[in-house]
Amino acid sequence: MGFSAVNYVVLAAYLVGITIFGSRFRKSHHSVKDYFLGSRQTSWVVISLSIVATETSTLTLIGVPALAYSVYPRPEQGGSFTYLQVVAGYVVARFVISALLIPAYFQGEMLTAYELLNRRFGPHAKHFAASLFLIMRALAEGVRVFAASLVLAAVLSASVPGLPHLWLWSIVIVGVLTLVYTFEGGIAAVIWTDLVQLVIYVGGSLLAAYMLVHLVPGGWTAIVDDARASGKLQFVSWSWDLTVPFTFWAGLIGGCFLTMASHGTDQLLVQRLLTCRNQRESQLALILSGFVVLGQFALFLTIGMMLHAYYAVHPLPPMATNDEIFPAFIVRSLPHGIAGLVIAAIFAAAMSNLSGSLNSLASTSILDFYKPLAGARVDEARLLTLSRWLTAAWGLVLIAIAIMARGWGSVFTVGLTIASIVYGPMLGAFLLGVLTTSATERGVMAGIGVSLVSMILVRVFTPLAWTWYVLAGTAMCMGVGLVVSRVGR
Repeated sequence: MGFSAVNYVVLAAYLVGITIFGSRFRKSHHSVKDYFLGSRQTSWVVISLSIVATETSTLTLIGVPALAYSVYPRPEQGGSFTYLQVVAGYVVARFVISALLIPAYFQGEMLTAYELLNRRFGPHAKHFAASLFLIMRALAEGVRVFAASLVLAAVLSASVPGLPHLWLWSIVIVGVLTLVYTFEGGIAAVIWTDLVQLVIYVGGSLLAAYMLVHLVPGGWTAIVDDARASGKLQFVSWSWDLTVPFTFWAGLIGGCFLTMASHGTDQLLVQRLLTCRNQRESQLALILSGFVVLGQFALFLTIGMMLHAYYAVHPLPPMATNDEIFPAFIVRSLPHGIAGLVIAAIFAAAMSNLSGSLNSLASTSILDFYKPLAGARVDEARLLTLSRWLTAAWGLVLIAIAIMARGWGSVFTVGLTIASIVYGPMLGAFLLGVLTTSATERGVMAGIGVSLVSMILVRVFTPLAWTWYVLAGTAMCMGVGLVVSRVGR
């Protein structure tokens, strides 16, 4: 059907509306703490949904349906519901974080995750971990911005096929609009726009699923028959093959360690936990988010299964990769107005994740590096101004990385692989801090360094599935850290 004027009006209304809405939170900031943590008066339910929206990037919205759409020789490699085994690990990890790390974060006044390492080991360990976060988050978020550009490029190509460099214009539009309201509104804008965007992208995804049921001849029965014939209804794989990412063991154990790192040590999500009123509400917000995420992934995998049945009887659109399958369906097959709403939903996920990343990158830069070095010489007004401009600077960096990410491969696996390589060393350092009393600063820094180099070598030279990366990196960091600590004494 193409992308009509009605669809453009719907999409433009969303983009302009969410930018104006987020910018209105500027008046609530009187200090750097307000800008990065808010007033700590927001309901834990709202923060829980903000956590869900923050971890649901465009990688999820277009990558997971593409994963379920694709056909693999073995279902546990992808192309089925075996990914839910990893999501089960996500849920388990939230209980572990609530027991181990959240109590530590609420002992005293902490503004970033890495202050915990500073208190336990010293500034060098904090700066090492914070530096890793800045590098990892910038690279991973650049991939997410590029994923969002695939959506806008699919939209524009349907209307102006001769326009050159569509992907580049798409990156700039997504990046600049998100930067505007994050620059102005800080964490308050991020949390409340997250809530609006979650409602939009879940509603849009449900609408797309509803349309797919009606567009496939035979409806839901034909979709299930196609899924059964193509092996897409497998939920559990008991394989012990460490090169396969979606087995029960890789999912439950690997997914648990991945989420312990992402939600327990990554400032992007720890920042949400620190905005809660108290420790108990922080724990409730985190645990609730896990069950919401489980429902989301089930929905997105179902959409991928539906797309496979749809294109079994309809001509496949020209695509560079399977990552474009969902955006292409929306633009070419949904009625006018509905396509605009669903594309806006995908943009909602992209902008939600990007805004959170910008704010967390700026908070770590200011609170973990600049403020300790500047000491009492910089007043709050100047710090607040600098925080905003650092947000803008990180926005430009992420746009540049997104441009470079074009040739890096599947956006879903690339984004998770980048994060998983760094998450292991970071989680190992935090666990040394909260589980041991014998680890030293020298030991934990050695553990982080050796683990990081080792995981890069694992990625380059071994076929180990990415779902095992965080566990391997964590074990290596803790082992080296304990040995070096003992030898050093």
